[in-house]
Amino acid sequence: MKLDKNELWAGTFHGRDGAPAEVTATHDDTRPEPYAWTCTCGATRSFATADAVFPTAWRHTHPTRLDRLRSWATRLLRTRTAR
Repeated sequence: MKLDKNELWAGTFHGRDGAPAEVTATHDDTRPEPYAWTCTCGATRSFATADAVFPTAWRHTHPTRLDRLRSWATRLLRTRTAR
């Protein structure tokens, strides 16, 4: 796979449901936080340094129990406040 000039890496992970998720890390000097990852599921996240890009993309597709608990609590609170 050939990366664009601003792409750091691209990888395919298998998420907790077993479906493949392609994650691409990019660098853009015009943004306040120049490093970002984008997932094919639509999730994105920005970082000030490149150090946290790969671990965060990995945890997105391979969440720990604590990550799943946080996600569940966020969805629950979002649902309750939307009512």
